[in-house]
This record gives sequence, structure tokens and C-alpha cells, in this order.
Amino acid sequence: MRKYKLNIHNLDCANCAKKIEDYLNKNEKIQNAVLNFTTSKLYFESDNDFSLEQINSLVKSIEPDAYVSLENHKNQKGKYSLKILVLGIGLAIASMFFQNYYVNLTAMILAYLLLLYKPAFNALKSLVKSKTLNENALITISCLGAFLLGKHMEGIMVVSLYLIGKILEDKAVNNSRNSIKDLINLKQDYGNIKVGSEVKKVDVQEIKRDDILVIKKGEKVPVDSIILEGETLLDTSMLTGESEEVSVKKGDKVLSGTINLGDIITVKAEKEFSNSTVARILNLLEEASNKKAKTETFISKASKVYTPIVLILSILTFAVLTLIFKVSYFESIYRALTFLVISCPCAIAISVPLSYFSGIGVASKNGILIKGSNYLDNLGKLKKIVFDKTGTLTRGSFFVKDIEIFDKNYKKDEIIDILVKGESFSNHPIAKSILKLTDKKIDQSGVSEFKEIEGNGIFYNLEGKKVIIGTKKACNCDEVAILHLNIDGKHVASIDIDDGIKDSAMSAIEELKNQGIKSFIFTGDKKDVALEIGKKLRLDDVKYEMLPTDKYSEYEKISKEGEITAFCGDGINDAPVLKRADIGFSMGNIGSESAIEASDVVLISDDLNKIPLSIRISKYTKYIIKQNLFFAMFVKLSVLILSVLGLANMWLAVFADTGVTLIAILNTLRILNNKVYYKK
Repeated sequence: MRKYKLNIHNLDCANCAKKIEDYLNKNEKIQNAVLNFTTSKLYFESDNDFSLEQINSLVKSIEPDAYVSLENHKNQKGKYSLKILVLGIGLAIASMFFQNYYVNLTAMILAYLLLLYKPAFNALKSLVKSKTLNENALITISCLGAFLLGKHMEGIMVVSLYLIGKILEDKAVNNSRNSIKDLINLKQDYGNIKVGSEVKKVDVQEIKRDDILVIKKGEKVPVDSIILEGETLLDTSMLTGESEEVSVKKGDKVLSGTINLGDIITVKAEKEFSNSTVARILNLLEEASNKKAKTETFISKASKVYTPIVLILSILTFAVLTLIFKVSYFESIYRALTFLVISCPCAIAISVPLSYFSGIGVASKNGILIKGSNYLDNLGKLKKIVFDKTGTLTRGSFFVKDIEIFDKNYKKDEIIDILVKGESFSNHPIAKSILKLTDKKIDQSGVSEFKEIEGNGIFYNLEGKKVIIGTKKACNCDEVAILHLNIDGKHVASIDIDDGIKDSAMSAIEELKNQGIKSFIFTGDKKDVALEIGKKLRLDDVKYEMLPTDKYSEYEKISKEGEITAFCGDGINDAPVLKRADIGFSMGNIGSESAIEASDVVLISDDLNKIPLSIRISKYTKYIIKQNLFFAMFVKLSVLILSVLGLANMWLAVFADTGVTLIAILNTLRILNNKVYYKK
């Protein structure tokens, strides 16, 4: 089955986008059609080969001015002409100064034709081709009704304000799209390939694996590479959201999308662009905007029946006013027409998907890739989160921070020699950290009667001396360190071991607790190690010595209570439960490909503080959506009631339509303000 991905142009109405999407999905030859109004992209799958002409024919049958292409036009032409608008308003104003009735009427009719031509033409096409009534039809009916009622200037002002609102709305939507695109502008369009002694500038798509590239100061790394020559500072903020510069040198890996701040470096391409970090991020973001939250889906469905319902209510308003309340036909028609103008659901249909897309965009700027608005929506409802241990809460390795010697008969080198000889027989992670204290070959010949007791330490004889390396209980001491050395019953030294817990783990879990979210740990590690880490991080529960299948079944038990539960992991063995979880967090920097693929949210920098940050972004996005919905519904309902009572004219009705839409769009842009997410 072939996948199609096209750019759609001249589409300025989210409700119209939904109609095109629904129409395409009814076509038997098309599957999974998604028209993303926010990104102006059309996606669908088909076993048939569709030409651009055929797809355009289908699209234009619903929205005559819209068309699709392979190219992404940066400056799309607006649907409504500002020149025609000015000329039409000018003619209407000029007609007021003509003394002759027929000249006055002719000028007014010309003004109506100029201003109402586009809305009327689009309404007629939509009615004939798709048998649907859209906002253009409602505006046309209202303006023609005003003209026939003798309220010529009021009809002109209705269509003028409508067109002004549409022009401004189009600009506002495009500006918001550009703002979001600026947030995720990761791609370097070219690369400097070194061929012999020459450097050739080529399109990023032409770079092959093992090509030698030159990265100049101020340039982005085009593809994931490894440094061959030079050292520099990299700005990784576009990927991770962190402002701190990263120092790199020969042999270090550099990711595409990072910016070279210092000297020229020579690198070898490890991946082609299609497989590089930037391409993966951009693909994830594009796919994310197609996965709709329940709120967005509900609004899309509701908007389909909203306009016909209002049209029926408008007719009922006319009938009730004339038959029951004995209001004149003239006044009843005017109130019913005013009722119509308010009906377009664009404010809601535009602001909701735009809000989610803005939230996803600003999350990506902070190094958080959220794969869909449904996941962004669920983040704000999160009640429980389960962490894998190694590679997630911990760095996966221990290291010796310090050795404190209490017996002056021993020097540090001697202590290290005793430690490494005994620990060389153990496979415990702590033993491996002690072995890193020396780079010499370890002589094990003097060690005998080696014994390891789980949870206590190791016991052995070393050239006639009884040695214990273990807990303070095993070594009979009161020192606070994790590990101690006892020789012939005497406490000789304490070894301060860094337990490998990530710096961000403590603060992240603390904030999750403050947000009312319970934290758990699932690990295949030993009981004593798991419990110690759980105690330090103040986790709500610890499960240890687990197989991958155990993690899956245990997650099922925890999530059965109906609360949104997340899982955060990084390994191949975490993929099944990541896929099963309501929300799966994976580590983008050290995580396995399968874990990243199975997850719903990718933390590029592996910083666990990004988890509570993503929750704050979710909650703020939903806060803005609720504001927009409440404001739009309140204003529309208020003006609807006022219009029925005869207290609202068409001018106020236009504000309830296009004015509310503009305000909702501008309010949505507040989501792009990063500062609000750092207020805990």
C-alpha cells in the first residue's frame, strides 16, 4: 500500500479541512486520510496510483480554492483579496453621497457583487458538489437578507467585517504556523563534503555514510557524525532545550541539528540524513500532529453538525417570533439572519488543534518529543509512573568517589591492591567499579577461600589475613559509607561509592510527588540494590529481580485501577511494557531503537526533569484550550440570545464569529511562551 504525503494550499478553515478529510475517507480507494490543518499537510494510503490532478479534483469538489502539491509554498496566497475588499467598501461609502436613487442603488449592488462574490461562489459550489452548507452560505444568506430588508449598509458591513476577519485570521494562522516551525527548525539544508583537498557544498540529502564533512563556525551538523579532526563547543539547545554548551573533541559523536560555536571540525558521516537524529525528530513531529486527542476528535465531530443545527434554530427562531410573540415579519427575519451569522464554529475548530500542535512544538524545543496530541492530553491526567532502574533512574554504573583510611599501617595503594584482588572474583556492579581503580593486571594468586554472601559482601583470605569487604554490619563499624574494608577483625577503611543515581532523578521524582503522581520502580536487579535506590529516591513501591514478562504483568496490576499510568524505560526488554503503557517514556540519547519506537514520548537528553516539564506543558495547553472553548461558547451563546431578543445587530454577530476566532488564535500563541512552564 502506497503512502501519500502532500502539501495543501489556500485552506483557511479548519471546519473545511475536516469536510475534505471526511470526504476522502468515504472514497473506497483511499484509507486513513488525515488532513492536518495546522501543518497544511494531507496524508492518506491507497493501493491505487493517484495523480496530483485526480487528488486535486477530489479536494476541489469540497473546497474549490484549495489545491495540493508536492512543494511546500512558504508564502501562500490568501483566499480573499484586500484590494477587492477596499474597492467594495469604497463603492458602498461612495453610494451614500449619490443623490440619484438609481445611481445609489447601482453602486451598492456593485459593492455587494464585489464583496459577496467569493463567499457566494464558494457556498454554491459546496452546496452543488458536496451537498453541504458552510459558513459562506450563512454569510451570503444573511447579507442578501439584509439587502432585501433595506438594510443595505448593514449587509455591507457584515460581509466586510467577515472578509477582514478572514484575512486577519489567515495571517494569524500562518504566523502561528511559522512560530511553531521556528521552534523545530533543526534541519541544515546543506553539507560541506571534503573531496581530496577541495570542499564541495551539496544538498543534505546527497550526503552518504562515511563521507568526510567540514563543519564551519555557526553551521549545524547536517547528519549524525563522528569527529575526525579538531575540537569545539556545540550548541545542543535545538535538540535538548538545554542552553549549556557541550565540549567535543576527536572521537566524539555529534548529532545532526547541533550548532558549531567554535573552530572548524572535520567529521565522518555515520548516517544518511533520512536516518539521522534530525530526520527522526521531524518525522515524529509530523506524525504527532495526526494523532488526535479525544477533545480534538469531539470538536471535529461536533463542528460537522453545528452549522446545520444553527440553521434549523434560525428558522425556528423566525417561526416562534412571528407565530407566538407576534413580532413583525421584517424584525423576525432580521433576528433570524443575525442568528445565522454567529453559527460558524471556526474559533473552536481552529484553536483546539492549533493549541495541541503548539504544545507539541514547544515540548520539542525543550527536548521532549511527544508523538501525538492524544499523549499530550493524557500527560496532564497522569497519576502513576513506573521507572526502569538501569539507564533510566541510574547511569548503569558505579564509581569510587573516595577512600577513607582509618589504620595508618596501610597506604592508599595497598588498600586498593587488597580491594581489587578480592573484587576481581565478583561479578557485582560495585565490584566492577572497584576494579576501575587500577589499570594493572591483577594478581589473584594470594587469594583463597573466597565467599560471596548476598546483601553483605565478600569474604576471603589474602596471604593469611582474613579480609571482609562489605556492609557496615559485616565489617562491624558505624561509618556511613556504602562499602567497608575489615582485615583480621579490624575496620581499616571505608569506600564511598557513587550509587550511579542520575542527578535529575531526585528532583524529578520530588516534583512528581508534588503534582500528586505516585512513582514506582521495576528492575531485574538484586533486592538490596533496588531497595536502597528506592529508599534514597523515596519511591512509593519497589519491584525487583523481574523478568521482562514480570514487568508487563506487574504494570497490568498497577494500571487496572483506571488511572493514567506511564512507564519510563530505555532497554530492548522495556519495549513490550512501553508499548502497553498509557504513556511510554523512552530515553532518546542512550535508549535502544526498539524502546524509542515503542514509546509515546522521547526524552532526547535523558534528563528526567523533562517528565514533570512535559506534564506542565500538557496542563498549560489544556488550560488555554479550556479558555478558548469557554470564551467562544460564552460569547456565541450570549449573542445568540441577544439576537433572539432583538438586542444584537449583525455587527455584533460578526464579532461573535470572526472576532472570537482571532482572539482564540492569539490566545493560543501564549502556549509558545516557554517561561510559563518553569513556574512550578
